[in-house]
Amino acid sequence: MSANDPIQVDFAVVGCGIAGLRAAIALGEAGSVLVLAKDALTESATEYAQGGIAAALSDDDEVTLHEQDTLAAGDGLCNLEAVRVLVQEGPRYIQELIDWGTRFDRAGTRLAFTREGAHSRSRVLHAQGDSTGREISRALFARASAIRKIRFCPHAFTTELLCEEGRVVGLRFLDEASGTLRTVRARAVLLATGGLGQVYSETTNPEVATGDGMAIAYDAGAVLSDLEFVQFHPTALAVKGAPRFLLSEALRGEGGVLRNAVLERFMKRYHAAQELAPRDIVARAIVSEMQRTGTEFVYLDLTHLGSSFLRKRFPRIYETCLRYGLDIGEDLVPVRPAAHYAMGGVRTDLWGRTSLPGLYAAGETASTGVHGANRLASNSLLEGLVFGARAGQAMVEDVCSRKSSISKLAGSKHKTARANPVKGNPARHAAPEREPRFRKIQQILWRQVGIIRNGTDLEQAIATLRAMEIERPTAPSRAACELYNVWVLGQLIARCALARKESRGSHYRSDYPIRNDEEFARHSVVQRDREVGFA
Repeated sequence: MSANDPIQVDFAVVGCGIAGLRAAIALGEAGSVLVLAKDALTESATEYAQGGIAAALSDDDEVTLHEQDTLAAGDGLCNLEAVRVLVQEGPRYIQELIDWGTRFDRAGTRLAFTREGAHSRSRVLHAQGDSTGREISRALFARASAIRKIRFCPHAFTTELLCEEGRVVGLRFLDEASGTLRTVRARAVLLATGGLGQVYSETTNPEVATGDGMAIAYDAGAVLSDLEFVQFHPTALAVKGAPRFLLSEALRGEGGVLRNAVLERFMKRYHAAQELAPRDIVARAIVSEMQRTGTEFVYLDLTHLGSSFLRKRFPRIYETCLRYGLDIGEDLVPVRPAAHYAMGGVRTDLWGRTSLPGLYAAGETASTGVHGANRLASNSLLEGLVFGARAGQAMVEDVCSRKSSISKLAGSKHKTARANPVKGNPARHAAPEREPRFRKIQQILWRQVGIIRNGTDLEQAIATLRAMEIERPTAPSRAACELYNVWVLGQLIARCALARKESRGSHYRSDYPIRNDEEFARHSVVQRDREVGFA
């Protein structure tokens, strides 16, 4: 086959985090699957997920309680049907993970649970202390590797979707190993590219999180929703020269406390649950304390827990902080909020279907409404798992309903191969060097579309971004495409934030500080060449 010939597959999956992998497993039993990863196969937000995965599995927990906690955190904007799917089906899919070899931490023979902010029960499963996402990825990769019809392609940057007569029929990707632009023809395409944290200068997200799936879906004409709701994690490491490494909420779940510059424990002034209040409240409280004391961080105090416990319970966090000169069992840890999770994304139904036939989305790329205005801690891995599986099921069913026999699909004329993480270019690419315009976009979003917003700043941000006039690359490179994608998404976040004239969940407007259910108990929707609306 020539490098110029289209790659023919039944299903294309863009992204290899928890949602993409779980969908691929569902698809691989029905037809040929190509999974594209823009970087190394292990480079995804799932790989960095520390805290855990939430589910009502303990003896003192109930699905209804998990539902109530999720709805409360979502601040009046959760899709109730989506929440019920999440909490009711979650335990079954987690048991499936265990059956596939996922090694969650245990207390003796029983699963070990911890509690995180806004949870009424200890229901968060974890693995190797603080490497839950990495362990789940390992198990899913092992499962996928046993399915012969799944192929992986690392260092493949998806640049655009292919549409014919209003239907998505494939995609184009840049093969960074050869520098060539390739075409994939598929009966159905799933976007599971993760989040958009790199739109902000301060983020816990990996370098790959430039919102590519959302941007190419928008460019193709898909409806996006709730982009104004970006969750800022309260506690990212704030050490000069260090990345904004996430310090899991589970640290506070185990008893960690927040102190300001004068070492006062301040959260009692902001919420009855103190350090375990919803993330948006904790993040804004930290910003208020930083402004009040004129400092650039507050402290996370774990010293009463001791180095021995922390080294065992949070080995990854402990060793990372140690590399930057901090023993978290003895030293106060400087922290500040950073962009962490996008509640919004490509609008889908409960089965991953988008507004474009043939296109599906799952995980952080999608907006099912399950998180509402503010995600409950450790519901993100669960969402990727549950809705990734459901999207895979829907893709198979929809292809069947179009009178395409699965037996014929499985025999399509291209070579299939056993999934192999080292196929393609095995060398990990260095993080892309960001050009000045990329950094400018990040600074605009952080300063004017960040944790605390107002109409004047939002209008200025939109005007400044529009004036940059960044064109869609005609000769794509990864850097050029990422620049364009964050420019597009930066404007959409600001436009949706300007349209929502209230404060709700992670979206806080100092000029509209009150939640307004009469006008805004609805989801924002935005589509190419259309103004922001609410539905």
